[in-house]
Amino acid sequence: MNIHQRSRLLLYAAAFLFLFSLVLTLAPAVRERTWDVEYRWTHWIGYLVWGLTAHFVQRATGKLIPDGDHFLLHAASLLAGWGLLTIFRLDPIFGLRQTVWLAVAAGLYAFILKFPGDLAQLAKYKYIALTAGLSLTALTLVLGANPAGSGPRLWLGAMGIYLQPSEPLKILLLVYLAAYLAHRLPDEVYEGPPHKGRRFFSFPLIIPTLVMTGGSLLILLIQRDLGTASIFLALYIVMLFAASGKRRVLLLAAIAFALAGLGGYFFIDIITIRLEAWLNPWLDPSGRSYQIVQSLLAIANGEMIGRGPGLGSPSLVPVAVSDFIFSAIAEETGLIGTIALLLLIGLILARGLRAALQATDRFQRLLATGLTAYFGIQSLLILGGNLRLLPLTGVTLPFVSYGGSSLLTSFVALACLLRVGSHPEEEPAPLHNPRPFQFLATFFTLGLFACALASGWWAIVRGPDLLNRTDNARRSIADRYVPRGNILDRANQAITVTEGSRPYTRAYLYPPLSPVTGYTDATFGQAGLENAFDNYLRGLQGNPARMILWNQLLYGTPPPGLDLRLSIDLDLQKTADTLLGEHKGAIVLLNAQSGEILVMASHPFYDPNLLNDSILTNPDSPLVNRAAQGMYPIGALLDPLLAALFETSSPSEDSLSALYADLGFYSAPELHLPVGNASLPGADGALRVSPLQLALAASAFSNAGIRPAPRIALAVDTPAQGWVILPTLTEPQPVLSPERAAQIVNSLTPPDSIQWILSGSAREKEKALRWFVTGTPVGWQGSPLTLVVLLEEDNEALATAIAMHLFADAVSP
Repeated sequence: MNIHQRSRLLLYAAAFLFLFSLVLTLAPAVRERTWDVEYRWTHWIGYLVWGLTAHFVQRATGKLIPDGDHFLLHAASLLAGWGLLTIFRLDPIFGLRQTVWLAVAAGLYAFILKFPGDLAQLAKYKYIALTAGLSLTALTLVLGANPAGSGPRLWLGAMGIYLQPSEPLKILLLVYLAAYLAHRLPDEVYEGPPHKGRRFFSFPLIIPTLVMTGGSLLILLIQRDLGTASIFLALYIVMLFAASGKRRVLLLAAIAFALAGLGGYFFIDIITIRLEAWLNPWLDPSGRSYQIVQSLLAIANGEMIGRGPGLGSPSLVPVAVSDFIFSAIAEETGLIGTIALLLLIGLILARGLRAALQATDRFQRLLATGLTAYFGIQSLLILGGNLRLLPLTGVTLPFVSYGGSSLLTSFVALACLLRVGSHPEEEPAPLHNPRPFQFLATFFTLGLFACALASGWWAIVRGPDLLNRTDNARRSIADRYVPRGNILDRANQAITVTEGSRPYTRAYLYPPLSPVTGYTDATFGQAGLENAFDNYLRGLQGNPARMILWNQLLYGTPPPGLDLRLSIDLDLQKTADTLLGEHKGAIVLLNAQSGEILVMASHPFYDPNLLNDSILTNPDSPLVNRAAQGMYPIGALLDPLLAALFETSSPSEDSLSALYADLGFYSAPELHLPVGNASLPGADGALRVSPLQLALAASAFSNAGIRPAPRIALAVDTPAQGWVILPTLTEPQPVLSPERAAQIVNSLTPPDSIQWILSGSAREKEKALRWFVTGTPVGWQGSPLTLVVLLEEDNEALATAIAMHLFADAVSP
């Protein structure tokens, strides 16, 4: 590759990162949709330093090893720059620190390239190197620190500079293993066709490697650095397999990992927590599984093209700069970005194996194999953890994650790989058994392919479901920058509105209706109509597709939301809430013909403007919509009801069951709200219904025998068509003949009254209840109405007063 081709590769990487930096700078203006914002500038320092270091390492590589693999170099360089800008986006302070480490790493890279002599000379110092690494790592047991101030003390630090010895120890261990296995194993391990059944190297022969690797693992286990310990063990297995070509090594390794995982699950609490969070993260999404759930939500939020650099919410994922930087990239660059990232990692692994095959001696071949395995295994571990393919391990993504020790180690490994594969004029060492390299290439390919499939699964297939979870705070964050649609009553009086300017706030103007309208909140999620019609209120439905796509592309957010008109009559609703006052109960008033719910009161209620944890433990259950979700025994109300419905005083059980089914007592009403689960009478024989169910059934009396389909959301205000009527979820159902319905109404209407009446008491365990049901008579000239009052107390006078007052207001002109 000539200098012009190398420069072109660097130019492509620089152009991509320049555009990334530019979008990061403009992101605040895009999010706020105004130029009068505070722009991001500090990441340009990182971009400038990256450009200088990338140019420096390219020049150094071209000068010191002209035949070096520049595809490998530029893939690693692009990953380092991409990771650096992502770290700046997440935390500028960490970004500045990573910039310094990048400059140091570039200098160390050049030093290794310039180091005199052949890389094979490292084999002479294998014991010294590994002993030094083990000693430094062991020092953390005594002098260890944590830059965060708390947590595992895995670093050695002074004057604000910290080094994690376990990172360079990986390379030192690989140098030792490569040197030992290359010079101590018999020639027949390497020579001869693999199918001849050569004897495997004896156990005593590999005891020194077990001792040295075991010492490393012991220190890491004491430190509880289980992720790094897993990598060490995996690298040891890879080196043995690469040296011997024996598949039994892999079998023994699989058994060892399974036993270690099983033992850790039962005896080590941190492994138990991580395995349980991996197996079922949805059981405790706000506790033990919080990290993985938030990671999956971030990936889902990225969808295909991402929110855009600086426009997502990756900071919701804990430790996004390090352990979960992949999820941060996925959220803001989408599935396209994650596939590109995986391809860059795959390119590094492919070129690393190529370097191993080009090695001129056993030591360098084994060393290059181990270094490539280090990149591959560590990448797959952290990618798999982010994607829930594997349990979380807490390791870094090479070249990308924040961490000076990790970045230095990655660039040292990169320099060694380039030196191993930079001798095309020399004959590669004989390769009689290609099986380990074929296996590693297949393993890494399948691993990255699995990560790509998992990314698509969470971003595209499962994405919509994940984003609709009530614990997804990203929806509420988006509502701060895009006006959410208002909720209005039937006369367009405001019930719930969006106030202020960016950031917007949601204001609930009439809290007594909160059991119906619900809430949308960054902490508590969504409930009620706010949840049921979230797509309309957020602008994801009802707006033209091109408008939605344009807003997603340009701003990373939906367009302004649509207003929602309800069937609620706010004036009648206020009357009902005033009449019910401090009493527990529910009121439903609906149009018996159209099924439109005019009043739905539930007391006690809550104030969605003042949500806090105490509401979840309130014994009065204010979050429950008693009108639609409360299931109460119908009690003594059943007697006059049956007397009106049947001419005989003793109807058969089959007749009763058929009638109850027709009236809808055995099925839950289909409404855009949570409703109670209707069921057959319980063991006590009591028929339980919700006030809404009873109101719909009683509407058949005033509606010529037809039970209406309930509706509470009437229309949405679309930009293209204006107010668009929303359909009901079901169709009206004939229950009685018009003649029979008229007879029943006449039998239930007191003399000199304009309304029919049903009243009765009931008991739920030790609690007394009172029902009052009324409606308009046959031949009523206005809209037929049905009203149900339910009190969680046996107070006939109060129930009658509430019903009569509210009904009179409803029928008055």
